[in-house]
Amino acid sequence: MKKVTQLVLNDKGAVYHLNLKPGQIAETIFLVGDPARAGMIASYFDEIEFQTSNREINTFTGYFKGKRLSVLSTGMGTDNIEILVNEIDALFNIDFKTKECKENITSLNLIRIGTSGALQEDIPVVDSFLVSEYALGLDGLAYFYEDGPFIMEREMTSSFINQMDWDKDLPKPYAVKSSNLLFEKLGHDLQKGITLTAPGFYAPQGRELRLKTADNTIIDRAQNFKYGNNKVTNFEMECSALYALSAMLGHEALTVCNIIANRINGEFSPDYKSSMKKLIEMMLERVSEI
Repeated sequence: MKKVTQLVLNDKGAVYHLNLKPGQIAETIFLVGDPARAGMIASYFDEIEFQTSNREINTFTGYFKGKRLSVLSTGMGTDNIEILVNEIDALFNIDFKTKECKENITSLNLIRIGTSGALQEDIPVVDSFLVSEYALGLDGLAYFYEDGPFIMEREMTSSFINQMDWDKDLPKPYAVKSSNLLFEKLGHDLQKGITLTAPGFYAPQGRELRLKTADNTIIDRAQNFKYGNNKVTNFEMECSALYALSAMLGHEALTVCNIIANRINGEFSPDYKSSMKKLIEMMLERVSEI
């Protein structure tokens, strides 16, 4: 890594988008989309040793039951996840003075707590928590990386493309598995399934305002996708990028979502903030034991 534009630092010597320096975040990190939710999680910490904010990224590092943890808000979308995961990795695995990769790589625990819409009629929307055993990305991000094809679930990817009769003019889908370690430690007893990651909220999810979608059947058809005993259970906008980048970089990653709506039966949770609080408390307790 020779060009200074590869790893961009600000005038304080902090990584550009996160405004963080090595040592300021823990090896176990919660990722949330909503900037306010980062503060909500940090309010449970017994001690906060560091906090900062830059753009939509709020960062808190502290201790919960003796375990050092960090929480960062990511904003929405796979593009934001791509920036955050790369820069988080750089904080641990690149020497900021030489701009070279370190010989010994630190593996991180990256746990995303998000909100999501269900794509199966039998998934409830009240106190309903779902862990993404697999992610199916419709964003195409993994194909920009040399190692992308090697971390994919190739058979599941091909099966989805074939069953969906995927339009070649759209980004090529890819499937990635969650961390086995975090799945067993944090999500083994929760609802599980394949999470569809859409590269937007409107047309990619079949919504129309003034602009018409090129294909408003994608979500409906994805609902019927099956791969062995697995089926698409929900959709959101970040999981595939988190799983793909983490797999390529050697990190453990897991997404756990609060199901706040059901796209099939038209239900919406009347009090999803209360259930989000329950999910956060559950994940903090479980993370403190790993």
